Amino acid sequence: MSKIMKTRILAFLFILISTSVFGGEPFISQPQGDPWTQQQLLDPAELARVLKNPKLPQPLVFSIGMEAVIKGSIEIGPVMRSQSLNLLKEKLTKLTKNAQIVVYCGCCPFASCPNVRPAMALLKSMQFTNYKLLNLPQNIKVDWIDKDYPMND
Repeated sequence: MSKIMKTRILAFLFILISTSVFGGEPFISQPQGDPWTQQQLLDPAELARVLKNPKLPQPLVFSIGMEAVIKGSIEIGPVMRSQSLNLLKEKLTKLTKNAQIVVYCGCCPFASCPNVRPAMALLKSMQFTNYKLLNLPQNIKVDWIDKDYPMND
């Protein structure tokens, strides 16, 4: 059998096996959907309104990025790092499943943020029912600080 024939047979077998294993899907990584719904995005103005009114129920606000900027937020650190993600998980295990939770990063636009997806996926996997992602589509400076919303001292 010639070398060309062997190469064609191997190529055919690879295509046959990959088609049966991957169900005819292309052999490339497909982007996954975001682990949050549109309803889980919290407008910064709404959170600022709640934080300014102590008579309203206050959510637990977790900073999952570099710094806890928002007033009363709990600094976890970048959850792209397993140590910070484990810290968030540890904090969450002490809460009821219907606790009012808000997470935010604000390092960069959502499309390139390495922290929002792991945090939201963790909340979902732990079966929390009342959690939101603060909608900071640009960054914490533009979407929170520049609007003079409540900040930690």
